[in-house]
Amino acid sequence: MWRHIASNALTLFIAILIVGVGMIAWGKREFSQPGPLEQAVCLKVDKGSNFSRVSDRLSDMGAISSASIFRVGIEYSDKSSLLKAGSFLVPEGASMSEILDIVTRGGASTCGTEILYRVGVLTAVMQVRELDPATQEYSVSTEFKPAELEGALPENYVAMRAEDDTRYRIAIAEGVTSWQIVESLKLADFMSGDVAEVPSEGSLAPDSYEVRPGAKRADLIAAMQASQDAILSAAWEARAEGLPYDSPEQALIMASIVEKETGVAAERRQVASVFVNRLNKSMRLQTDPTVIYGITKGQGALGRGLRQSELRRETPFNTYVIDGLPPSPIANPGRQAIEAALNPDQTDFLFFVADGTGGHAFATTLQEHNANVAKWRELEAQRANQ
Repeated sequence: MWRHIASNALTLFIAILIVGVGMIAWGKREFSQPGPLEQAVCLKVDKGSNFSRVSDRLSDMGAISSASIFRVGIEYSDKSSLLKAGSFLVPEGASMSEILDIVTRGGASTCGTEILYRVGVLTAVMQVRELDPATQEYSVSTEFKPAELEGALPENYVAMRAEDDTRYRIAIAEGVTSWQIVESLKLADFMSGDVAEVPSEGSLAPDSYEVRPGAKRADLIAAMQASQDAILSAAWEARAEGLPYDSPEQALIMASIVEKETGVAAERRQVASVFVNRLNKSMRLQTDPTVIYGITKGQGALGRGLRQSELRRETPFNTYVIDGLPPSPIANPGRQAIEAALNPDQTDFLFFVADGTGGHAFATTLQEHNANVAKWRELEAQRANQ
């Protein structure tokens, strides 16, 4: 009888063990396999929150199949003390394991509200934007120009500045001058510190930079300089043969001219080829943006057309009068302009003029160029009469 009882007990123990092992295996599969989320969501984790609240929130959002399995998985992964506050993008079909990694790895928030400061050639605009996790598109709720603001800051902007999970980015457009960047950063109230002096023209890489509240302006400037140094160094190493530059600095000057002459990405290498061809033939560059820079010194837009007297006046930047390149860049060129200057198209073009579409008409002879100029002036006259 006792032998029968022991046999039954052993059988029951083995059955329980098998069920337990099966449950563990099932739980592991549930934890690591794709989750039930049908479209991305934004998960906000408040300061002082815990995994119990987060797991319930994820379950309510339909991001996980079981809050209990998620909590058990957290304990087994030794990440129970690593929960980070912020707003996190949880992608469609994310597994519990992937979600756990998202909310414990740290770093900046990846969704929710963003304050974006756009520094452009003509103006700087502050935007409060919200990311739609489903479409990955932003909608702008507040927009203003700090330099033109009169009175109090917009309420929505102030409210978002007070939120712990708000992200901050500064986007510097190609062709902005160093003076414009420094002046614009002074108006970014979420940053701190001063910039001792305006960096040398061309030394700052136009790009989008994520910053934290209270970040030092000088540190951001240093990051821009390091980025531009790396971009220029890599492009110089990969440069084409036979270019009329003695140094990377001269290539940077050319890149800044290319940047200011065209906003059409597909044209940059063609525009660069025109100026390279002119230098190789000892022809003057004859480019308006350099003359303008000689007048403004990069401190804002000219706001009018060039006068004939200005085109004739001899200055270090008047490429209608001087030979070769001007003494320094005339703006901060982007990566594509730098690469265009160091790997221009192989063409015979020596001239170009606006064609009315936002791009340019290129020519190899003065006769052909004059015909293109006549077409452009005719188009300008037609637009003026409309």
